[in-house]
Amino acid sequence: MNNSYDIIVIGSGLAGMTAANILGRSGHRVLLLEQHFQFGGLAATFKRRVGIIFDISLHGFPVGMIKSCRRYWNTEIADRIVQLPKIRFDNPQFSIETTFDREDFTRLLIEHFGIAKESVIGFFDKARSLSHYDNDRQTVRELFNEFFPGRMDVVRLLMEPITYANGSTLDDPALTYGIVFSNFMSKGVYTFQGGTDVLIDLMTAELKKNNVEILKSSPVRRILVENGKVAGVVVQKDETKQPQLFRAKVVLSNANLKGTIFDLVGQEYFSDTFIKTAKTVRLNNSSTQVYLAMKSGYLIDENQCGDLLFSSTAPEFSSEKLLAPQITSRTFSFYYPKTRPGTDRCYVVSSTNAHFADWNGLSQEEYLQRKTQLIEQTLDHLEKYVPDVRKHLDWAEAATPATFKRYTGHWDGSSFGTKYEGLAVSRRLPQEIGGLFHAGSVGIIMSGWLGAVNYGVIAANDVDAFLLNQ
Repeated sequence: MNNSYDIIVIGSGLAGMTAANILGRSGHRVLLLEQHFQFGGLAATFKRRVGIIFDISLHGFPVGMIKSCRRYWNTEIADRIVQLPKIRFDNPQFSIETTFDREDFTRLLIEHFGIAKESVIGFFDKARSLSHYDNDRQTVRELFNEFFPGRMDVVRLLMEPITYANGSTLDDPALTYGIVFSNFMSKGVYTFQGGTDVLIDLMTAELKKNNVEILKSSPVRRILVENGKVAGVVVQKDETKQPQLFRAKVVLSNANLKGTIFDLVGQEYFSDTFIKTAKTVRLNNSSTQVYLAMKSGYLIDENQCGDLLFSSTAPEFSSEKLLAPQITSRTFSFYYPKTRPGTDRCYVVSSTNAHFADWNGLSQEEYLQRKTQLIEQTLDHLEKYVPDVRKHLDWAEAATPATFKRYTGHWDGSSFGTKYEGLAVSRRLPQEIGGLFHAGSVGIIMSGWLGAVNYGVIAANDVDAFLLNQ
């Protein structure tokens, strides 16, 4: 390894990997450092018994991912992105199936929910017009009241999937909802065929092709600042290892935003005004996951379950209930053999939004007991859609907010970074410290796979312009 680079990227989430790839392809000397033993951040997998491999969390993203991957990665990756055509909702208010695009939602809202066509068109047009650059202070709740007053069933249809996708609440800015929702409404929901491990392998090969040096199991302990500019990073695997110093003109952090500021740099290097603002940035929520592998050869009924199933026993939508320890709502992601060609095994991943505080501070016995309860309650709920699921089950495992904190280092195990106000703080870093940049899940706009990739693109362009001006 060299000890001097143009750019050091901290973290190999999709934002960090994408930025590193673009900058390496542009001819810059780039080092990508990852603290975990595998690349990808939350775009990752884990293996258990022979033949069992789980994708972390749910991976559904808008069609724009195809264009972004083709342009900033390669055609082989883009060509593996396929549509998930069967999105199901099942709750006390309605049970429907949709392709999750504007045309089908318009049909459902008019025919199934009895909404006037003018209101439906007005809502979609308003949601699509919302922009980060507008000074519109309308909340999500106010947006729904404008077009669908008193219709909590409609709110559930339109809001629940986005809450699962990025932690949105009814009291967040409407634009943070409208941008994400409108992206999905373009052409529906897509996923990567072949498994996330294949995706990360293809991305790693592309990084090496573009001369990006990559190191895993290499946690950055400190970002060095000299005379108001970044000077490099200190890497130390553990206290028994000698620290390593890597110098660079630019450090691009794909770590948690608040962790970058307060842990890796240190607040003493920033202005008092900036630190005051950064401290007010709210972390987004975390989640729990239950991973279920069916026995080899057992096929789940695709027509019964669909690809994504938003299932709930709650009487109506509530952001608070989606985060409550007493789980009433779950999103099931069904992975059929077509999703991972070459296998005859089906997988189910159940996801629920969650608070870190509800899982932190438990004794080991309490923690394991609650994980077991989480699995058993999930299986009970799933039996409605996969009869006798326990009879066909080969493996079951659960992850909690504590799991996400352990493997990603994110403050409070945040699955979606920070709330919307984090975006301005993230963008402000280069003005505070020369050569310091950030890309990741900040502001709900930038959540999810597509948001992460696109923020990596934005950050790479900023870094390139910064270096050209040096």
